[in-house]
Amino acid sequence: MQKRRIVMAAAVAVLTVGLTGCGLLDSEVNELNGTIKGNTYNVSFYSNEGENFMNMSGEKIDMSSNTVEEPVYTDGGWGYSETMSSVVTVTIDGNEIESCGSTMIFAEDGLEPEVDFKSPELIESASGSSVKDYTFIAGIVNKVKNNFGKSRVVVIQSQLGDPICAYSGDEVYWKVCKDLPKTTKLMIDGKALYIHRANFQIIDKELLN
Repeated sequence: MQKRRIVMAAAVAVLTVGLTGCGLLDSEVNELNGTIKGNTYNVSFYSNEGENFMNMSGEKIDMSSNTVEEPVYTDGGWGYSETMSSVVTVTIDGNEIESCGSTMIFAEDGLEPEVDFKSPELIESASGSSVKDYTFIAGIVNKVKNNFGKSRVVVIQSQLGDPICAYSGDEVYWKVCKDLPKTTKLMIDGKALYIHRANFQIIDKELLN
């Protein structure tokens, strides 16, 4: 009986989330414009220490991966296999930049970082009596919530852990880009944010209250 109540409560929670918005849909609509291509982005480049050394902006921006051939040995002998290179090509209004190793942040025009945000050193949370406190149920609910977008803060750091910036939104959705190396795409209140080669945390706002 208790298990049945938990499952029913989880279903209700999932349906409730489904009525609040859809970050996944925003992402798919955004990608109809050509993934990164076709949208106006502000691009910031950072060193391993988090120092901003270059900024760019353009109306038609794209980032594409490059492949290299690496020797592999199989039962049939030596051959070659294509793998994704660490070098990415950034195209801005028809002009190209090849980049390797640098942290890059692509923020869609209109998406601004939180100026006064300070990352907390300690986050404490107390479990209540809600059915969502069950880890199994919480995993299901949070997975669905991510697809629809939920209230979160995105804290971005350099590859050595130095703070760069933070973004926040009421509907935040994320996914790993399969066709781009070390790149994560986020949708923040309908605006796209691409993070390339950086440390980051995506934190539920409820944990920061």
